Amino acid sequence: MKTHDFFYDLPENLIAQTPITPRDAGRMLVCNRENTLRKHDVFLHISDYLRPGDVMVINQTKVIPARLLGEKTDTKVPVEVLLLKRLEQDKWETLVKPGRRLREGAKVSFGNGALTCVIGETTSSGGRIVQFQYTGVFEAILDELGEMPLPPYIHEKLQDASRYQTVYAKLEGSAAAPTAGLHFTPQVMQKIVDKGVDIVPILLHVGLGTFRPVKAQNLEDHLMHEEYYEVSQEAADRINQGRRNGGRVLCVGTTSVRTLETVTTQDGTVMPGSGSTNIFIKPGTTFRAADMMLTNFHLPESTLLMLVSAFMGLENALEAYQDAVREKYRFFSFGDCMLIGGNLLTS
Repeated sequence: MKTHDFFYDLPENLIAQTPITPRDAGRMLVCNRENTLRKHDVFLHISDYLRPGDVMVINQTKVIPARLLGEKTDTKVPVEVLLLKRLEQDKWETLVKPGRRLREGAKVSFGNGALTCVIGETTSSGGRIVQFQYTGVFEAILDELGEMPLPPYIHEKLQDASRYQTVYAKLEGSAAAPTAGLHFTPQVMQKIVDKGVDIVPILLHVGLGTFRPVKAQNLEDHLMHEEYYEVSQEAADRINQGRRNGGRVLCVGTTSVRTLETVTTQDGTVMPGSGSTNIFIKPGTTFRAADMMLTNFHLPESTLLMLVSAFMGLENALEAYQDAVREKYRFFSFGDCMLIGGNLLTS
C-alpha cells in the first residue's frame, strides 16, 4: 500500500485549537467496524454502547512539561528542546530546533542558567542526545521552566495545562497526551463502572512517533519508533478473565491498542510484560486483543490513521472521516472522537 492511500482533505478551520468544556461534551461518531453504519452522538453517552462484563483499557501515562525554550550560550540564538525519552539520569533523547545549526558540544541555557545542556550526537531518527547540567532536582526545575509539548498544529496558548492530561494520568514519561482519554471525566468513568465494566490501566509513554510524519511512499519502507510500555500481571489477568466471560475489550486510544497488540499471543492471551514496542499496525494486521476502539481523528497519511484503517477497513475509515468533515467535527488532539466496534449499530 502507498502512504497516499491514506490522504484526505481537511479544512484548516476544523483543527481544534482549544479543549472543549466540559471535557465530556465532545461529539462522538459511532461506527460499525464491519460495515458503513454510523451514528452521530456525544461522548457523554459512551456508556450506552457498553455492556456488563466488558473491559475498558486505559493508558495511565502522564505528559511531562517536555518543551524547553532557551538560547545558545555563545550566540544567544533561540533554541527549543523537546524531551522525548530519558536514557540515563540526566541524558535524554530529544528533538532540537534549529537542529542543523547546533553542532555536537554546543551549550544551551534555560531559565537564565538554572538549567543547561550540552548537545550530543544525532540519532538514527533525527533526534539529538543531550546531557543536562543543573543544581537541585531535575523534575522540579522542569516543572518551573518546561511547557506542555502541544502539537505544532495547535497555535493557541493552553490556558490550563491540566487539560492536556487525562483525569487518570498517573505515571510521568510522555512527550504527548494519549488524546482519546482527554474526553473522560470522573463522572463518565463512574457511569461506566456502574454499568458493570472493568476499567483496567496499562502504560505506554508516547514518544517520537507522534512528531514524525511518514516519509516513505510505501508502507513497508516506514520504520516505526519505539515506545516504552508496561502491562502488569493483574491487568493481563483482568483482561483475560473478561474475555473468557464473553466481555469485549474497549481500548481507549491507539496507544492502548498498540500496547495490547504487542503483548497478546496468537491465541488471544494477554501476557504481562514491559519493554519497548515498535509495532506498526496497518491494513492486513490481525487484531488479537482489541474488540472496540475509542480514538480521535488523526492526521492524513499518519500511522495512526493507518491503524484505524486496519481496524475498520480503509474505505470504511475514509468514508467516516469524510462524514466527519461534512458534519464539521473537530479534529486532532483537542477534537472530537470516534467509537468503533462490531455491531454497535443495527439498521
